Amino acid sequence: MTIDSRSIDAALSGARPQAVAALLRQFRDLDTAEEAFQNACLKALRAWPEKGLPRDPIAWLIFVGRNSGIDGMRRRSREDALPDEIAAPDAWDTENALADRIDETDYADDLLRLLFICCHRDLQPTQQIALALRIVSGLTVAQIARAFLVSESAMEQRITRAKRVVARADVPFEAPAPIARAERLASVAAMIYLIFNEGYTASEDVAAREPLCEEGIRLARLLLAMFPDEPELIGLTALMLLQHARRGARFDAQGAVVLLERQDRSRWDKDMIAEGLVLVARAFRQRQPGRYQIEAAIAALHSRAARFEDTDWAQIAKLYEALEHHAPSPIVALNQAAALSMVEGPERALHRLGPLEPALSSYFYYHGLKGHLLQRLGRDGEAREAFGRAVGLANTAAEAAQIRLYLDQLDRKEH
Repeated sequence: MTIDSRSIDAALSGARPQAVAALLRQFRDLDTAEEAFQNACLKALRAWPEKGLPRDPIAWLIFVGRNSGIDGMRRRSREDALPDEIAAPDAWDTENALADRIDETDYADDLLRLLFICCHRDLQPTQQIALALRIVSGLTVAQIARAFLVSESAMEQRITRAKRVVARADVPFEAPAPIARAERLASVAAMIYLIFNEGYTASEDVAAREPLCEEGIRLARLLLAMFPDEPELIGLTALMLLQHARRGARFDAQGAVVLLERQDRSRWDKDMIAEGLVLVARAFRQRQPGRYQIEAAIAALHSRAARFEDTDWAQIAKLYEALEHHAPSPIVALNQAAALSMVEGPERALHRLGPLEPALSSYFYYHGLKGHLLQRLGRDGEAREAFGRAVGLANTAAEAAQIRLYLDQLDRKEH
């Protein structure tokens, strides 16, 4: 029996999160669990092409990885290593029995624990993301470094420091109780969205960072398959799908940002939008609204509009009002003001910006929106001042270039 390498690669990649999570529970050390999984993969690459995929690749890799890890620990403790035929008998003789003992609940608990460890409270968000991409997703240090636009050595140090923090922490390894599971899911969902946003908000070297969006979606789908009735997880998956569906129209040939109103909607991924819309409806049927579900509903309204002019801004403004209730923040209020400007006009929206200035005085998008509203009102001098503040606060060259387009419009108007 022979099997092609692509099928094996897909099986190994798909099994990694659950297998590494189970091995972490066994060894309680990230490096040991990762090494054990890699050794199991090497044995799979030797055995599977000839014998075919086992019934449960995850169970097979856990069994072989566990024996490999125990053997390595014995070597490091200067004990005699067991011969391969004793330490790791033919996995096909034992894998079925192990698979019978491991059900989806075990996989879910292990995976949730692993993801929760990666989003440990003592880690900075960038460390959380890097650690999750390395341990859970299996990306190489070089791939992660390229996505974060840093050197490989700098990323290696970042991941090493994160592992050290986790090793020093008192991390519980028991299966999470229902209340703890809900708390962990919220933390894990936030980390997955951080991974996605690292790619989605990129405006430089977009091709290198786009895989972060895809990895965030993959992790969300994996969790959703295990926790299919968690409405916020459904909403998060829908939100990322609907946002990522616009990837083909968000930048022009020169890499400049294309605003929503100017995007070629024929380039949006219709299949991804359809999947996202189904998930939005599925989440709201549970009548437990939350942040991600509301944000997904906003993205859904944008996705349904055939033209920018067809956007249901009144409904979007109402959704932002609901979002302010669930996740209050000045940025949510800013987005609501932007939506209301399309319904009530720029004057009313500008009035709403006033109370937000103390909190958002250093925020690029606040001054960009203020300048845009002032420009619509014909208050060009004040608009120019606001745009000038925005340029000074731009995080990327693409953001600054977008504001300069508005300044160019004002210049042409004067001449």
